[in-house]
Amino acid sequence: MAFMSRFSRNGSRAPTQRSHDEATGQRVLTVYELERLLYTGKTACNHADEVWPGLYLGDQDIAANRRELARLHISHILNASHSKWRGGADYYEGTGISYLGIEAHDSPTFDMSPYFQPAAEFIHKALSKTGGRILVHCAVGVSRSATLVLAYLMIYHHLSLVEAIKTVKDHRGIIPNRGFLRQLSALDGSLRPQRKA
Repeated sequence: MAFMSRFSRNGSRAPTQRSHDEATGQRVLTVYELERLLYTGKTACNHADEVWPGLYLGDQDIAANRRELARLHISHILNASHSKWRGGADYYEGTGISYLGIEAHDSPTFDMSPYFQPAAEFIHKALSKTGGRILVHCAVGVSRSATLVLAYLMIYHHLSLVEAIKTVKDHRGIIPNRGFLRQLSALDGSLRPQRKA
């Protein structure tokens, strides 16, 4: 797969200094350590993989395949690579699929954090409906969409970032870029007091 080349690119770097969360005394993983965690476990993926009950993480190909979406009983789509030139809500007209598009770029400098809460709310609403099933996708389904799924698991299911990564990695190979990992790490830090309570 194309994303697999990312796995070997960063192998020669030394880990940066470890830090601890002042409030809990727990060690906080560095971005390097998070990347190492992402390199373990499942690295392959299908066009769509169910990573949480009713929550599918996938690519652009599955999002464009109406027959397969119907077979999977997808009721909602969150597109993390929305573009005015490709697809969009109009593509799903008449299918009964609710759509949310986020025009995100898979770049370490892109700030995905403003979308964490709205995306998590959309996913939560989809899964709260009887029979609701959601596909969260981007181009390949390993960075932008994976980042939003991890944020959802952290916000609504109170998983730590490490727990969320392990949960998703049990079902699909993912590799959010370093900028997204930093943003998820910041989210993890902000949610830690709630998890402890």
